[in-house]
Amino acid sequence: MGTGMSTPLWIRGLRLAFAILGIVAVAWIPLRNVDSATFSLTNYFSYFTIESNVLAIVVLAVGAIAAPTSETWQRFRGAVTLYMTITMVVYAVLLASVDVMLNDKWINDVLHRILPLVLLADWVLVAMPQRLRPSLTLIGQWLIFPLIYGVYSLIRGPIVDWYPYPFIDPRTQGYLSLTIGLVILAGVFAMLAVAMASIGDLPGRIRAKRAQP
Repeated sequence: MGTGMSTPLWIRGLRLAFAILGIVAVAWIPLRNVDSATFSLTNYFSYFTIESNVLAIVVLAVGAIAAPTSETWQRFRGAVTLYMTITMVVYAVLLASVDVMLNDKWINDVLHRILPLVLLADWVLVAMPQRLRPSLTLIGQWLIFPLIYGVYSLIRGPIVDWYPYPFIDPRTQGYLSLTIGLVILAGVFAMLAVAMASIGDLPGRIRAKRAQP
């Protein structure tokens, strides 16, 4: 695996700083509720927000320390950027007024807004040696995790009588409405995935286009 020695030091420093911020934000609620009889650590880590942010912390930390440049790493980095973008968009559109166990405003801001924007900016603006082209294979790979998450939530929900989000809870809307909503979300996620693959290393793409005769 190649390493990004050409990645500017200040970018790697920012990645590390935001990785640390993410660790603090993700750990804050469990640590504060360590003695709470009503807090469920399993439920907490069953939120897509938390899972996507854990992956984002990995991407930022590895990007800061090693800055890999392989195509495999770019695929993983793009996938996590997609998941964080999904987190930001879904929260803004569907969940801003819903209790998702993140009562502290600064944690909401970090996990639902700041870190998604950081990942997105890093993906769009930082040069990558091997740009990814949108393809059915790539999009399919990127959507595996959200699909597995949805299946997991629907299987676990009736077992523990708890669902992480209202739009994935059949108790309040019935399975027909749930299915229609999830199909719409899947279509939106697929479009976001295509967009994500198309905008990586945008400055490099612009330079390459200008260099064409």
